[in-house]
Amino acid sequence: MDATTTTPSLRRHNLDAVLGHAWDAEAFTASDVIAAVGLTRSTAIDVLDELAARGLLAEMPNARAVGEYSKGRPARRFAFRPEAGVVVGVDAGRGHLSASVADLRGRTLGTSRLTVDPELDSPERRRRAAEATVGAALTRARRGRGEIVALCVGVPAPVNRAGRSPVHHDGFWARMNPDFIDTFAAWAPLVRVENDATLAAVAERAHGAAVGCDDFVALLAGERFGAGISVDGRLLRGTHGGAGETVAFDRVEGVGSAWGLAPRCVDAARAALASGSLPSDSALRDVDPASIEAKTVLDLAAAGDAGALAVAREVGGALAGVAAVFGSLFDVERVVVSGAIAAGAGPIIEAAIDAIPDSLHLPPPRIVASTLGADIVSIGAVAAAVESARTRALDLAAFAQPEDRARA
Repeated sequence: MDATTTTPSLRRHNLDAVLGHAWDAEAFTASDVIAAVGLTRSTAIDVLDELAARGLLAEMPNARAVGEYSKGRPARRFAFRPEAGVVVGVDAGRGHLSASVADLRGRTLGTSRLTVDPELDSPERRRRAAEATVGAALTRARRGRGEIVALCVGVPAPVNRAGRSPVHHDGFWARMNPDFIDTFAAWAPLVRVENDATLAAVAERAHGAAVGCDDFVALLAGERFGAGISVDGRLLRGTHGGAGETVAFDRVEGVGSAWGLAPRCVDAARAALASGSLPSDSALRDVDPASIEAKTVLDLAAAGDAGALAVAREVGGALAGVAAVFGSLFDVERVVVSGAIAAGAGPIIEAAIDAIPDSLHLPPPRIVASTLGADIVSIGAVAAAVESARTRALDLAAFAQPEDRARA
């Protein structure tokens, strides 16, 4: 479809199509747009001029000036302006708050992190801390609050379509998400609040182990299990935002609870020490039970320690049960073990692959480790904010046509 001055919906379609091409491209010409989007030359040039006027594109030196053209009229060259605004991704975890400021292509410009005491937490204190963390990240990025185009916050709580969390019996979800959708409405025209595991799935799909995969689970697996679920390329949310909540594992034989891999490693190692079942040459025998950490167990397992490998096999059995549940319920291709623990989870994953039940009827999902590390929620929050900006840029006052800005 192509038109220059037809219905507004067709005009918007053309603008969206060209902007989508530009967002991913390096410098390009009208001919490149014609080939990619399928517009006539006159429409392509008209749309490019409008996007430049809106501040989303810059006109570059022409092809002759950069030595790419020698005969006839030189082609005009354009490029997307990622510096035209910024996005902010916030990871509002239970014991920390971090903020990343990025350009419109997601390139990090500045970050800030704050440790919080969850025992002294309150909704108001968390709101103030989140705003302070975002403000510090903006300062480090040398960008202003008025330049924010989109902002996304990840929280350890279910989040519904309106960005709000349901009531929890002890008020935990309200503390983790004290209506951030309202808090940041004064900061950005586009605000998105998501469950942290959902943003882990966004990150894995954009940059990690699920690139090109439509059906997968991103399993935040450190202290407690949390699942971001993608089916047919769409993230599942549910009525209250509870798709992927894992309290149901309390009732799954062989899994038993929503506790993640880290506490399971510690508990299994302590139980092995207490029972005297560790091999005589296992270095775990020399570790004080009170000071055992998951990293110690996993490092020893990776080095081949027989006792630590036995612990990894026990924990791997639980992970196999988790993967089997997701594979059976959602027919996913992959379960991606995500978060800080993923870097050392190889021995557990190997054990889980061996232990996954062969009675699922469906082919079992592949269990793989994430490469995105402890910052995965921040990475996903930035990617989600970029997605929001990309989808809604033409609706924002910052990118209105000059005459519309003048009237505002």
